[in-house]
Amino acid sequence: MPRTNDYSDTKMALISGHNLAKSYGAEDIFAGVSVSIPHGARIALVGPNGSGKTTLLRLLTGLDTPTEGTVARAKGLRVGFLPQEAELALEGEGTLWDEMLSAFADLLAQEEHLRTLAEQLAVRPHDSALLELYGNAQQHFEAAGGYVYATRIEQVLGGLGFDEDDFQRPVAQLSGGQKTRALLARLLLEEPDLLILDEPTNHLDLQALEWLEGWLKGFRGALLLVSHDRYFIDSIVDRVWELAFGRLEEYRGNYSAYVQQREERHAFLLREYQRQQEFIAREQEYIRRNIAGQNTRQAQGRRKRLERFLRDEALLHPRQQQTMRLTLQAHRRSGDKVLTTRSLVVGYHDDGVPLFEVPDITLYRGECAALIGPNGVGKTTFLKTILGQIAPLRGEVTLGASVEVGYFAQAHEGLDPQHTIIEEILAVQNMPLGMARDYLAKFLFTGDEVYKPISALSGGERGRVALAKLALGGANLLLLDEPTNHLDIPSQEILETVLAKFNGTILLVSHDRYLISRLATQVWALHTPRRPRTGKTEFIVYEGPYDEYLAWREGRNALPTTPAAKSRKVEKSADAPPTRSHHEIQRRLAQVEDEIQRLEVEMGDLSGALEAASVAGDVAEVTRLSNAYVQTQARLEALFAEWESLLAEA
Repeated sequence: MPRTNDYSDTKMALISGHNLAKSYGAEDIFAGVSVSIPHGARIALVGPNGSGKTTLLRLLTGLDTPTEGTVARAKGLRVGFLPQEAELALEGEGTLWDEMLSAFADLLAQEEHLRTLAEQLAVRPHDSALLELYGNAQQHFEAAGGYVYATRIEQVLGGLGFDEDDFQRPVAQLSGGQKTRALLARLLLEEPDLLILDEPTNHLDLQALEWLEGWLKGFRGALLLVSHDRYFIDSIVDRVWELAFGRLEEYRGNYSAYVQQREERHAFLLREYQRQQEFIAREQEYIRRNIAGQNTRQAQGRRKRLERFLRDEALLHPRQQQTMRLTLQAHRRSGDKVLTTRSLVVGYHDDGVPLFEVPDITLYRGECAALIGPNGVGKTTFLKTILGQIAPLRGEVTLGASVEVGYFAQAHEGLDPQHTIIEEILAVQNMPLGMARDYLAKFLFTGDEVYKPISALSGGERGRVALAKLALGGANLLLLDEPTNHLDIPSQEILETVLAKFNGTILLVSHDRYLISRLATQVWALHTPRRPRTGKTEFIVYEGPYDEYLAWREGRNALPTTPAAKSRKVEKSADAPPTRSHHEIQRRLAQVEDEIQRLEVEMGDLSGALEAASVAGDVAEVTRLSNAYVQTQARLEALFAEWESLLAEA
């Protein structure tokens, strides 16, 4: 659909805020915030929970007014806003399809006009003026996408996880998560000049996340989003706003670049603060020694200058957000074989219908397996089968010698809503009250907060209580079901670092691709068609990291049935390729060798460019080249694996 406005001048701000401040009573949320969103911007707004991110979005969209400062918007600007409480913004009486059609009101009006003209032509088929009018209207309708809007609706709804059966469901019957996805779908179809999205990845599974990433990469308008999904931010944005301690700092580049720049900026400010403190100490020492001696006038002058400096110029100690102090340590070592399955079929005995079959697998000590797949496919059921809470339909799951299991439940059902926070901790390990309070302080629960009931906690707070209990258990096999849900980015970073150092074994269910790519030594993928009735769920074991799995999945590496791909399927596809001839093997071998040679040269060039960018201090270029180097190296390793396989096959 053509746009009503053309913001082709990249210097023109779509929205700008100057010296914004927001207070609620005596509580100051932030102050002195100035921002600008130019055409084509791709911005992520990050910061700890409670820092005011949603408040800033509401100020920019005009849904709230600042206590101080002004917001200016370009004339005729079309803004699409997805709030966190999106289900409250979607209360129509029509169907899901009707809601999507509302994004095409102009096209529907044109379509009705065409229909009226067609009816008139049926009566006056030789009216040349009417024919010309109809032809012009039809041409305009086609150019505006009039013949493809229904296809676009199907693509967007399907991409965000809706089935055809959902299309005619009344909006009122949709769940809260479905309403959020429905509103997001309508906003994408409207294609506004600026999309402002507050936690758009909530309620999306991996398949829908990847689809949304692809759509946003091709979006022609500007984008401002709040998200805790670091992988999502990394893939889409080129600028990061950090809102913390009531102030906003801007960083160039994606999330990875932001993390690096943030650490460098903090280190620089800390060095400057330390130099300043040394200067102050020297001046104070001089004044102390000379204020009553021969150099009293000099000392008095220095004291006045120091007082002015402390009042007008002195730097405050650089602040860092308080984060969890989490430690996960297995109390004892397990056997080498931690988990094995044999002829396992997962499902519920109530209906006897299998969810999926599991190939015979063995999880060894020290590994981290990431279990991924769409929502509702049975990932949590698989974990509960391992725990013995649900009996398998067939086959068996066996835990190895000395295995002690710690379970982090997605819905935190292990927490008693009637308990207080401190009672939950004391139920795991009896300890003096003071020690329990000190322990909970590591998880950011201080003062009277430790006596809050579990039922009154937010999702993020419940997650921190569950992690506190998990850390006390000392298990050597962790079953983690969406452990980063509801955690802000600083807490996610801490959890990721702690799990990377864990001295046991991990089975991780997560949509957090940043966490998966950092931790997983193998990927267990549950693949199911969008319409489950057309095919059964397949359990694929890929014995390699997540990035390699993605490359294999996209067909850039060896086929999944070859040793090089290091993956296994429940059953071979009926249309699996036949065994290759000697000539075909030799031809592919030559292609692989040529590609290896080319990539080795490319890695040498990247290495040189990376060194030059490091010397120049170009952070954005270092980040880009580092990503390219890692991707090229992964591709080269995959090619070497395929080359070895081809030699064995020849």
